[in-house]
Amino acid sequence: MDSTVDALSNAYQEFVKAATGVLEAKEQSGGQKTAATDAALENFKQRWELFRVACDQAEELLESAKQRIGSECLVDEATGTATAKPGQSNSVLPPISAVRLEQMSKAVRWLVIELQQGSGTSNATANANANAQSSAPFDARFSDDGAQ
Repeated sequence: MDSTVDALSNAYQEFVKAATGVLEAKEQSGGQKTAATDAALENFKQRWELFRVACDQAEELLESAKQRIGSECLVDEATGTATAKPGQSNSVLPPISAVRLEQMSKAVRWLVIELQQGSGTSNATANANANAQSSAPFDARFSDDGAQ
């Protein structure tokens, strides 16, 4: 993460220097278009693109961290390993196993894929249930899930 922050900071500094270079070149040329102003503008354009790339990479890193933290919190909550804050009780629902959570997650992913491809919902449901149930041992607490 530090390297991403450093890369973003460096790209920003170079972008600001390039902007300053454009302004200085325009001032020296008296506002006329010259080879120096063209070169300064080209440098500015390159630095702008590099800064955008650095911003995109930083955004991807943050999104990845956000998804990872969210997934960890979901697993903690679902498996009951999350501790309740003082004055709050744990969830009313009994915790489920991480294996069952993964089964349900796969089932949802398969449903989304099937629906995006325009297949019938009954076929999508059958495929999702088959994939979810065959991938890991079934949690007996949810024996009626497959019947719905």
